[in-house]
Amino acid sequence: MPQLPHEIPSSSGKPLAAHCGVQVLGEQGVEGRKAFFIRIEARPGQEEAVAQMLGDIRACVEDEPATGPWFALRFSQTSFAIFEAFPDLAGRQAHVEGGGGDIFRDLARMNTILADAATVHRVDVLMSKDHFSHHPAD
Repeated sequence: MPQLPHEIPSSSGKPLAAHCGVQVLGEQGVEGRKAFFIRIEARPGQEEAVAQMLGDIRACVEDEPATGPWFALRFSQTSFAIFEAFPDLAGRQAHVEGGGGDIFRDLARMNTILADAATVHRVDVLMSKDHFSHHPAD
């Protein structure tokens, strides 16, 4: 992996601290249903760029047969997350190697819009409810 400079230029003229784009935590685990929970913090003023990035990732996962439920979340003005589930290890790995992974590997983009590296948690899915229950209108 190429070494990053300690500072990158910004539009304000003040250099921004560089980061590695993503930090992956957790074990691959044994076979079974898998997921990623990814925490993302936008640089101040880059919130819309992060929302656009989430839309770009969603467009990538549309054609991934092994990416199931996928959610982009917003906790606050600058704090976001992604939750995405896969039927197995191979499906999760295919996702990493696909377009969404390519977006996170774009270090120039990540360093421009993210305050810190996105924190990717590998998780096992223990239980789920994969559909909405529909109730007749009252």
